[in-house]
This record gives sequence, structure tokens and C-alpha cells, in this order.
Amino acid sequence: MREMEFKMERSGLIEDGQEAVVTELQVLGGYSYLIEPSVAMSGLYKSWDRLKSRKGIRKEIKETDRGCYVTMELDE
Repeated sequence: MREMEFKMERSGLIEDGQEAVVTELQVLGGYSYLIEPSVAMSGLYKSWDRLKSRKGIRKEIKETDRGCYVTMELDE
């Protein structure tokens, strides 16, 4: 299992235990990941740290003054 954090602008777009599809985006200098349909986005990852799995389960959500952060559990 691999845990990954995504930033979500609005809460309530994904529920606990919900399975979600993750899309890989190639950006300058690395890769970024998006929970479909455009629910939340990850930070930047280097090529040696790319995801192998494209599906995951939402584990938890943290709401801070900077926004909502979703933690996903992915099979690696």
C-alpha cells in the first residue's frame, strides 16, 4: 500500500471509502496526479517515484485554513 496526499479546493466531492481513478499528468520536471473527475490534485513527483496503480480508496480528509487535503491509499 502507498499513501498519497491530494489538495482539494472544496470539501464533499469524495466520500470515505470511495474508490477513485487517478490520472497521471506529465509536467515540466515530473509527474502530477489528478483524482477524477477533477476532484483533487497531487504535488509534483519525479520519474523514479511515479505511481504504478491508477485506482485507490479515499482514506481520510483533513480540513485546514489552506484548504482540504485528501489522503488516498493506492495498491503498489
